[in-house]
Amino acid sequence: MADHRTSWIARLIEPLRVRPGSTVDLTKDFDPGSTSDLVSKDDAGALLQQGVALLSEYQQRLAAQDVHGVLVCLQALDAAGKDGTIRHVMSGVNPQGVHVTSFRAPSSEELDHDFLWRYGPHVPGRGEIAIFNRSHYEEVLVVRVHPELLHAQKLPEAARGRDVWERRYHQINDWERHLVANGFPVVKILLNISKEEQRLRFLERLEEPDKNWKFSSRDVRERTYFDAYQKAFSEMLSSTSTAWAPWYVVPADHKWFARLCASAILADTLIELDPRFPTVADDERANLAAEEAALEAEAPPGAPLRRSKGKDHRHDEGAGGDDRTSVAPPQRDGAEDTVAPVATTGI
Repeated sequence: MADHRTSWIARLIEPLRVRPGSTVDLTKDFDPGSTSDLVSKDDAGALLQQGVALLSEYQQRLAAQDVHGVLVCLQALDAAGKDGTIRHVMSGVNPQGVHVTSFRAPSSEELDHDFLWRYGPHVPGRGEIAIFNRSHYEEVLVVRVHPELLHAQKLPEAARGRDVWERRYHQINDWERHLVANGFPVVKILLNISKEEQRLRFLERLEEPDKNWKFSSRDVRERTYFDAYQKAFSEMLSSTSTAWAPWYVVPADHKWFARLCASAILADTLIELDPRFPTVADDERANLAAEEAALEAEAPPGAPLRRSKGKDHRHDEGAGGDDRTSVAPPQRDGAEDTVAPVATTGI
């Protein structure tokens, strides 16, 4: 759907897309402090709300059509804003159609299976949006930076060779291609934070009592591997940004810009899918008209025939006696339903 509401989206996100087949150096190719000259901070709030409204509209269509599902993979270092991005971007959607899974250290049962096994049960169903807060890409990021985690996966000797990462890239690409081919687009977003901005956000967590719970000494220890993660991110982006599931690198030093970009990327995916509400066959529409007439006939004398956005349609108590006012079928108004925040589950 191309209209005035969406004209800014493609221009905003195009520089963030990692071109398939390109070789990426994250520290040189993408500036974590960048903000687009297409939008100012003053304009960002209104645009974010526009993006949220688009997501709400298209999510309803996605659920009603029940053909596609969308998987969103959100990767980032600590304090890059994953939780806040999810909270703001998904604030207007119906929580019945969205689920968030946060992947942490694998359990002993998960370690007894292949490295993709634990992610499969959490992919979306048709009509749903699933968000991975950290994802299967942990298997080529944190496991690569910490080789001892690879040993804990109990791989046979032949599977622990020097080409293990290349093989995993191929296996991930094949898995995502399988999902896309079966109607489940994969949206991959890396929130790219600088080392200095991460330091400042850690200090905020220490200085502000209501943020102390977010701080972990493990985060500080992990920070010592910052450069190793930049290298791992670079190779991951180079090897797994594909034509069917490209990566987007979102500058994350400015939270307002990161949230706007994430909203635009997901909205662009849904707009491209262009899900539609199912149409009603003519014979079924005739049945609906009969049901409508029967419900109108049940209205007590003087009561409105139906609730509408305009004035109430009431009985005509003039010379015509109990004649009813004829009105057009009501429009879908699901977008106006009040929805609760998205529920998050962790494993």
